[in-house]
Amino acid sequence: MKAEINLITIWTDKIDRMRNFYNQVLGFRIKNDLGNYVEFENNGVRFAICMRNVMYSYSDEYRKKVVGQAFELAFPCENPDEVDEAFEKLVTMGATPVHQPQNMPWNQRTALFADPDGNIHEIFSEII
Repeated sequence: MKAEINLITIWTDKIDRMRNFYNQVLGFRIKNDLGNYVEFENNGVRFAICMRNVMYSYSDEYRKKVVGQAFELAFPCENPDEVDEAFEKLVTMGATPVHQPQNMPWNQRTALFADPDGNIHEIFSEII
């Protein structure tokens, strides 16, 4: 095995809401839509969402209720002003606001929002 991530998959029970959010709100173009699995166009690592029940026959672990924040996707912005603009646009389009844009001690401007399943993600820019 190589220490390299090839694919990130978000497991969901609400594929339609999640497909629409990642496509229409975040702007990911759909590369492949099989109904219960949707892969998006993305530079670098492959990115997909998939119905949790697809994996039920492989392992009962996928039936367990998810508790807490398990992962975060971080989306870069060109500059600190874009963080503020992007955050407002995402919230207007249906993202759940989690944390307003703020300058952080590690020299980034950061804001947090959640997708329809409650996964919290970040938008950020380096502070120059």
